[in-house]
Amino acid sequence: MWIIVRVLIGIVVLVLLEYYFTRKINRVFKTLFPEFPVKNKRLIIYLFLILLNLYPALLIFNALYAAITKQSVSFPQNIFADYLLLYPFWVLIILILQVSALFFFIDLLKLIFYPLYKKHKEKLYRIQVKIFLALTVFFIVYIPARIIYDYYNVDVRTTEYKKKDLPDALSGFKIAFISDIQADRYTDESRLLNYVNKINKEKPDLVLIAGDVITSSPDYIETAAKFIGKIKTNYGVYSCVGDHDNWAYRQDYVRSLKEVEGALTKYHVEMIDNGMKYINIDSTRIGITFITNTYVSDISETTLENLSASNKAEFQIFLTHQPREFLINSAVKNNYDLFLAGHTHGGQITLLFPFVQLTPTLVETNYIKGDYYFGKMLAVVCGGLGMSLAPVRYNSTPEIVIITLKSI
Repeated sequence: MWIIVRVLIGIVVLVLLEYYFTRKINRVFKTLFPEFPVKNKRLIIYLFLILLNLYPALLIFNALYAAITKQSVSFPQNIFADYLLLYPFWVLIILILQVSALFFFIDLLKLIFYPLYKKHKEKLYRIQVKIFLALTVFFIVYIPARIIYDYYNVDVRTTEYKKKDLPDALSGFKIAFISDIQADRYTDESRLLNYVNKINKEKPDLVLIAGDVITSSPDYIETAAKFIGKIKTNYGVYSCVGDHDNWAYRQDYVRSLKEVEGALTKYHVEMIDNGMKYINIDSTRIGITFITNTYVSDISETTLENLSASNKAEFQIFLTHQPREFLINSAVKNNYDLFLAGHTHGGQITLLFPFVQLTPTLVETNYIKGDYYFGKMLAVVCGGLGMSLAPVRYNSTPEIVIITLKSI
C-alpha cells in the first residue's frame, strides 16, 4: 500500500513540476518571441513532455503488469532503452528541478519585495523571463556535461585525524575509506578499474568499505568481488554490510548476503555482519566495530551496546553503512575515534543552489558528505562510486577518502 502511495505522490509532484516549467516556457515565447508560430511552439512543448513522460509511463505500466502477474518489475536492459528513454528522462527531470529550484527562489524574492516589483512590473517581468531563458539554456548545456564529468572522474579527498597520545606505531597510518561501489550495468569494469587504481595509487595501509558492493542482481557479485580483490594494502580490506548487498535476489536476503560475502572471501576481503576485527600493528591495535543497520535489518540497542563495549583497542573505529543519528550518538557515547559511513552517494543528484547543498538525500540525513566532529570523534561520510535509482550523478563526483592518523 505504501509503495502505491509513494508512486502517486511521485506522479503528482512530476505533474506539478511539468506544469510550472511549461508555463514558464510559454511566457518566454509570448514575451520574447511573439512572432514564433504557435504550432511550432506547441510542437516543441509536446515533444518535451513526451520525452519526459515516456520512461515513467513505461515503468508504471510494467509495475501494474508485474502486480497482476505476480512477477518482478522489469525494464529493457540495453543501450537503446538507455539513450532513448532512461537518460533523456533523467536529464530533463534534473533540468526541470534545477531551473525550477532557482526560479522558485526568484519568485520568493519577488513576493518579499512585491511593492517594489509592482512599481516596475512591466520592466521587471521581462527581466524575469530573460533570467528563466538564460538559466534554461545554461543548464541544457551544463547538466549533460556535469553528468559526464561525474561519471568518469573520481576525487581523492584527504583528511587528518589528530589524537593526543596516539601510539607511535599509528602515526602516519593511512586508511582508505570507500563506500557504495555498487557494481552494475552502469558501474562497469572500466569504472571499477579506475576506482581501484586511484585507491592503489594512494598506497593505503588499510582499506575500509561502508557496504553496497553491488546494486542488485547476482550478475555483478563476482565482478565486484574481483575488482575489490585487486586493492593493494598492508593490513587488508574489510567491509560492513550495506542495503544493496541484501538485494542480489530481491526475495531472498539471506542468499544474497551469503553469496556476496562468499565472493569477497574468495578474493581475501572480509564482509563482517555485526562483529569485531582487531588489526595488530606492532605492539598496538586498531579495533573496528562493524555495525549492520540497513533497510533490511535494524540493529537492536542491546546488540549495538554489546558490540561497542567489546571494542578495547587503543584506536577505535565504528564502521556502518547509514549515517544515522542514533548510531553517531552511540559511537560518541562509547568513545570511538572514527565513525565511518556511506550510503548517501554524496547526494548523487545535488542541485546548484545558493548556500545549501540541495539534494533529495536531505530527506533522510543531514550528513551528506564530508567530515563532522562530535567532540573528539571524527565522523566521515564518503560519497562512494556507484548509483542507485538514477543511473547518473549530478554535482556529486565519486570519491575516495584518505584518512591519515597523526599524533598531537
